[in-house]
Amino acid sequence: MWWKVGLVLVMCSGLTSSEAREEHRDSSPRNTMLRAPVERLDFGFVPSVVYETHAFYEPGPIGIVFQMVHAFLYVVQPNPFPKDLIVKMVQQNMGGIKGDDYKKPENVVLLLQAIYYELGFIVLSVLGLVFVLFMPVVGLFFCVCRCCENCGGEMHQRQKKNGDCLKGFYMATLIATSVFLAVGVTIAYAANQNITNQIKSTRRLVSSNIRDLKSFANYTPVQIDYVSAQYTTAKNKVLSDLDNIGNLLGGQIHNQLEREVVPALDNALRMTAAMRETKESLESVTTTLEILQEGTGRLQISLQSERASLSNTLNDPACSNGDVTHTCNTIRGTLSQLALSANFHGLPDVEAPLANLDAVLKTDLSNIVQKGYSSFNNTPRLVREQTKEILSEVKGLLDKSGGEIVAFTKMFPVEPALENFTKFLTESQKNIEAYYPQIDQLDFYRWIGCVVICCMVVLVLTFNFLGLLCGSCGYDKNTTPTTRGCLSNTGGNLLMASVGFSFIFSWLLMGVVVTSFIVGGNVEKLVCEPLANRQIFKIIDTPYMVHPAKKNFLPGMLFQDPNIDLTMGSMYRDCYENHGLYSALQLETSFNFNKFLNATVYNLELNKIFNSVSVDLQGMLLLEQEGKDNLIDFANTGVGEIDYQAYLTEVNKGVTVVDLLSYANELEAQADQLPRGALENALKGHASSIRQIHKEQVVPMEQATKFVKARGTLSQSIKLLQKTSRELPIKVTNVLNAIEAAEYLIANNASHVVKQEADKFIKKLLGYFSQYTEWVKHSLEMEVAQCKPISNIIDSLEIVGCSFIVDSVNTFWFGLGGCCLLLIPSIILSVKLAKFYRRMDTEDVFDDYPSYDTMRWYPRASAPPRQPDW
Repeated sequence: MWWKVGLVLVMCSGLTSSEAREEHRDSSPRNTMLRAPVERLDFGFVPSVVYETHAFYEPGPIGIVFQMVHAFLYVVQPNPFPKDLIVKMVQQNMGGIKGDDYKKPENVVLLLQAIYYELGFIVLSVLGLVFVLFMPVVGLFFCVCRCCENCGGEMHQRQKKNGDCLKGFYMATLIATSVFLAVGVTIAYAANQNITNQIKSTRRLVSSNIRDLKSFANYTPVQIDYVSAQYTTAKNKVLSDLDNIGNLLGGQIHNQLEREVVPALDNALRMTAAMRETKESLESVTTTLEILQEGTGRLQISLQSERASLSNTLNDPACSNGDVTHTCNTIRGTLSQLALSANFHGLPDVEAPLANLDAVLKTDLSNIVQKGYSSFNNTPRLVREQTKEILSEVKGLLDKSGGEIVAFTKMFPVEPALENFTKFLTESQKNIEAYYPQIDQLDFYRWIGCVVICCMVVLVLTFNFLGLLCGSCGYDKNTTPTTRGCLSNTGGNLLMASVGFSFIFSWLLMGVVVTSFIVGGNVEKLVCEPLANRQIFKIIDTPYMVHPAKKNFLPGMLFQDPNIDLTMGSMYRDCYENHGLYSALQLETSFNFNKFLNATVYNLELNKIFNSVSVDLQGMLLLEQEGKDNLIDFANTGVGEIDYQAYLTEVNKGVTVVDLLSYANELEAQADQLPRGALENALKGHASSIRQIHKEQVVPMEQATKFVKARGTLSQSIKLLQKTSRELPIKVTNVLNAIEAAEYLIANNASHVVKQEADKFIKKLLGYFSQYTEWVKHSLEMEVAQCKPISNIIDSLEIVGCSFIVDSVNTFWFGLGGCCLLLIPSIILSVKLAKFYRRMDTEDVFDDYPSYDTMRWYPRASAPPRQPDW
């Protein structure tokens, strides 16, 4: 029972551990926690202990015989384990049978059921008792009968035709019987020796189990301290997140609001770029327009001069001749083509919008928007400043909770109790070892007794084999029965001696066999087999089985509360799987540390502080009024009032009305049609002058980089301004509306976002404690105070009691019982065979004829025959 005391002591260690079996049933704050992603904490590994006991037994070669014995017992008793019968018998006769209680019908029924279950044992036991009772009587009658020269006692052997065959058959059968006898006695001796050999293994099992219990007691406080100390891991993580609340909570608030705020500020910032681009476009329009006006002014003067000179030439009298007149008139009709196509001097001025835009750009809108960015990005700092007092309060509460946990672990004298338990184990080991010499002595006496019993069979075997050896070696078929040699006669006498010893010892051997069979067989069927398949736990765990007033035996013994649903079977299963003692003994029913842990870690004061987390963002300003006014002024600069279509119309026209080079070529072709003379030469000179103007002014204007760039920039700037002016009012309105909406969100609706993110942050902090309690629950159930030594004790008891002792005892009576049964044919065969080896007093004499019918033989004996009919 010392291990039971250890269970009670170690049970107290569950008080210092956290259990979490009711975490989903209580009303703690974590029940309201959302399943938000929480960073997984690393609590490390609980210090583990490796137990050295391996409660497993491999019997080796003798295991084959063990299996044979089990098979024989199954044939004798094939009925399943009578759990219900045993329960009824115990419950109905809890107070004992008094008076005529055994005559009650229910007791009679139970008795009949028990007899039916034990029918196989009863039948074999009765047969064994018959053997024990009748064998000495049969031996006595056999001896008296032999003395009267009957039952084979007559020293006269009648000759038979098949005498040699009978002798050979008797000899072979006796040899086989003796061999089986030798096998049986060898099995019995091996079983006897196996018990002695396993005593050392029993000592090793006892020592290893005690060492495991000591390791269990030594490591349990260390494991408890480690589990309670890991509260610091969760606490430090909570404090770390609170230290970084600005980035964690403020960052989440920032992320939630930036979907509305940042796009508004980005649009406002883009308006500053639009202002600069508009100014650059207006400046480009002004500069480009000046360049184009200057270039076209020079070209217009040259074209006017050339047109006037060509008109004078066409007014020459030579153009009045008949054929020439048509050509001159044709040329005169094209003079209007020598003119400019685009009129850049008539375009409207953009100086006023440009001046207004310059005034708008004096306000640095970009800097104002950057202030809005800065104000919004300061959300983490704002959160940190507004919640800095919470950190110190939470830190004080967590330190207080940690101190309460440590104080709770020190409330119960676990370490002194386990230290006393260790001392108890040491003293128990010394006391057990003190019995080892007595056990060895008792085992020696037992071994001697079993060897003596085996020697009885060995003595019979010895006479059998010596008789067979002497008889076979000394037998001479040429000698007559009365002249057999001394060696042959000695063999016959030895066989008769084995018969005598068989009668003397057989009933004693059978008595030992019947006694050990009844005890060992029933222990195997009623204890060892149900212990191996754990059916015996169902009997112990039957309500009100052990005590009529206690529903469950184990919790009634350990906790004085028999109503707890704790059974030996469940405890053994948990310990066999090396679970923690806390879950194996269901200590949470008596010592619910989880409630204490919830009340300590998830206390209302801490929850109140967490719920008081709030952030005020109403002071946040995204865009100052100056910036808003600047945007409105930008929309009112007058950029939208410019006649952009007039600019685009003039820009899309060519420099001149007609291509001057083509015009000059056409003029020269027409001059070639005129008669040679001064008019022809004058027209060709004008064509050359027009080419010169094209070459020196038009081509440079078209090809000059400055001009080309000016025209391109002008067109691009006009288009950009046209687009900007069309979208500008809408864009400015949208930007201002977005800014106002974002500011309204921050001023009025941000509290919802802040509350939502604060709840998530708080739940994340509580999630760390939830991880700790979950880890404590798993550690208590699986790693703290692993109770494998308890199941090892039960398994070791099964190995020692059943595998070492009961199996060996059953094997002993199995081998010895076989020998007892084989002694019967051994007696018969020995008596029959001794006739062929012993020297007879008289013999049958026959005429020496080749063959005769045995019915016609006539005796010729050296002495008169004793039969009256002869």
